Amino acid sequence: GAAMAHGHGPGRCRCCGEEAAERGAAWGLYLRIDRQRLQCLNERREGSGATVFRPWEERGDRSQFVESDDDEELLFNIPFTGSVKLKGVIVMGEDDETHPAEMRLFRNIPHMSFDDTAKEPEQTFSLSRDPLGELEYPTKIARFSNVYHLSMHFPKNFGAETTKIFYIGLKGEWTEAHRHEVTICNYEASANPADHKLEQITPQTHFIS
Repeated sequence: GAAMAHGHGPGRCRCCGEEAAERGAAWGLYLRIDRQRLQCLNERREGSGATVFRPWEERGDRSQFVESDDDEELLFNIPFTGSVKLKGVIVMGEDDETHPAEMRLFRNIPHMSFDDTAKEPEQTFSLSRDPLGELEYPTKIARFSNVYHLSMHFPKNFGAETTKIFYIGLKGEWTEAHRHEVTICNYEASANPADHKLEQITPQTHFIS
């Protein structure tokens, strides 16, 4: 039937464009990063670390990258605007020795420094060179189910003096923070106008009756 015409074979009648859009949406956690508080330690150019967190469709933009400064280590402190269930990571670099060779993930340790990386990470990955951003590293979801702050430590590369990263993709689910203060503020802000209205209406109602 018409489903076959697209050339995917039976059961695959979805258009490639839609599939790409859905895949892109899956990598949308970069939208949930608190950019004001995002940190990249040992970045050569200030603010360059933040540029690697961008839309999946733009992962091939080679003008945006972060390069390490003093040695090959990079450390990202990534605060989210809510709670994240992290399911997968993509790390894209050059097809050479500047590509990071290892990634260590820590959860909920805000403002990590290089000294703190001596701690045991939640998960460590050996990375392969991925110049096209095609390799997805699945996380142990149970360990990353309530992440409000993610630290990513890249301790070494494939032998170069500095490390370069072009794109980091974060895949998962985001839920709003249920911090008590936040809820109260929101409630008061939304409740006030309604209260005033009632006060204005009530006396008139009594007056009519």
